[in-house]
Amino acid sequence: MRFLFLGDVVGKPGYSGVLARTGELRKQHRLDAVVINAENAADGAGLMPRQYRRLLEAGVDAMTMGDHLYRRKEIIPILQSSQRIVRPANYPESSSGKSWTVVQTPAGKLGVISLLGRVFMRPVDCPFAAVDAALAEMAAENPRCILVDVHAEATSDKQVLGRYLDGRVTAVLGTHTHVPTADSCVLPGGTAFQCDVGMSGPYDSIIGRDIKRVTNTTISFEPCHFHVATRDVRLCGAIIEADADGKAISIERLEDRLES
Repeated sequence: MRFLFLGDVVGKPGYSGVLARTGELRKQHRLDAVVINAENAADGAGLMPRQYRRLLEAGVDAMTMGDHLYRRKEIIPILQSSQRIVRPANYPESSSGKSWTVVQTPAGKLGVISLLGRVFMRPVDCPFAAVDAALAEMAAENPRCILVDVHAEATSDKQVLGRYLDGRVTAVLGTHTHVPTADSCVLPGGTAFQCDVGMSGPYDSIIGRDIKRVTNTTISFEPCHFHVATRDVRLCGAIIEADADGKAISIERLEDRLES
């Protein structure tokens, strides 16, 4: 199985880029599945129902979310009903949304889980217990491969989870910081890992936001709305190839530059 995971889709630039490029990326890289982190698609925070539907139409197979899960309340009915989008598994059990999903691909079933980190993040339940529970429940579906999106601030959070899950899932890939890291590897047990796959959005920015506005507020402390930037749009993520047993064979960084 070959699948692509795209990091945080930021605002209209990232969202439009995914719509425009997913079909071609599937052909170019012979992908069986495309999964994206969609929690920043709606003007930088949250996801709207029409965006969700259009992303599926464009060829996205599944979506993960993070700490901006409920920034757009309109998405809650979709979280409650859809099998193609997951909330963080370590949110409270009563939270709207599914803690894991399994989607069918031409190469077999792909399981998808999202987790939130706990360092420098809003308090959440234990990600280790949550992923253990999700994997136990998912076992009945017998997915060939499993992708875990770790939406976390600290690299240590992501590395510990990567090692904890090594050999149990196909890939542990990080999101949230919007900055791609240079540590992609296949761990000894056969799990592909990268601390952060980067964002899919405008890179002439401060993690996706207008440079001038962020800089002015940082220096002066005077608040203002951080508009999503528009230039140097790239889709960033990782392509994972796995064998018949769901072990990662390789991880390849993807950086697809769009015209500004």
